[in-house]
Amino acid sequence: MNRLASVTSPYLLQYADNLVDWWQWGEDAFAEARRRLISMIMLTVATTSCLSGRRS
Repeated sequence: MNRLASVTSPYLLQYADNLVDWWQWGEDAFAEARRRLISMIMLTVATTSCLSGRRS
């Protein structure tokens, strides 16, 4: 489990068991980047859709 295990977003929870060290967007992520002297942040923007109600 990574730190996404405690988030409430259904989208982010999909990645709670991922081996990548994901951080949710927020001040904690930026503070850690500053602490590690990281000058570049990779941002992923995505969406999920439910197609169960889709009509043919």
